[in-house]
Amino acid sequence: MTERILAQADTLVKYDNPVLQTQQPDKKKEEIGDTGGPTRPKCAPPSADVRREVEEILNAILPPKEWEEDGQAWRQQVSTTPATRLDVISLQEQLDMRLHQRQARETGICPIRRQLYTQCFDEIIRQVTINCAERGLLLLRVRDELKMTMEAYQTLYISSVAFGMRKALLSEQGKADLESNVERLKDEKASLERQLIEQRSKAELAERRFAEQTATSERKHNEEITLLKKTNLQLKSQLEGIIAPKKG
Repeated sequence: MTERILAQADTLVKYDNPVLQTQQPDKKKEEIGDTGGPTRPKCAPPSADVRREVEEILNAILPPKEWEEDGQAWRQQVSTTPATRLDVISLQEQLDMRLHQRQARETGICPIRRQLYTQCFDEIIRQVTINCAERGLLLLRVRDELKMTMEAYQTLYISSVAFGMRKALLSEQGKADLESNVERLKDEKASLERQLIEQRSKAELAERRFAEQTATSERKHNEEITLLKKTNLQLKSQLEGIIAPKKG
């Protein structure tokens, strides 16, 4: 297969050079000798079997990258080269450098910082898996558990934000309804106050009219009494004038 050397992608995980995907050779040719007769397949050395097993585990943990370019299919898988102490130091330096270059936040929620630390963790899993596949698989379980927990917290955060937004909208709607109700009650109060003033004015006017009518009635009554008394005195004096000669 054709290979080409590319610059390291924007990731902390170490990959091999991409290889061009071509048609795999016929496996039957490997089983047939020069004379055309079947031959016994050669057994691979144990180191090759272990290397193949490590590659399979690494490809399962960190799937190879596949893409098409200029009509050709390329494939790039993680490196199976064991890491040295210098590689670990270089990984730490690259992590710090990229955190600084991409201006990742030191605290709080930061997608950039999370992405870089995830890549760093994947690279550590790769390095550990090459030396001990079981330890690498255990680290994979830890990574998946942390990822699942993070996604659960993210889902809970999104749902809580949505719940808070719904409550805020309901409260705003309730506040608007209460304000509308307050305005309506204020209008009703003003209307009732106007009606009260009108009724008080009518009551005062009615009381004045009643007082005037009462005073007029009393005056007329007094005048009638005075007139009747005067008439009574006149009649009395006339009656006395009539009766007095007869007595004489």
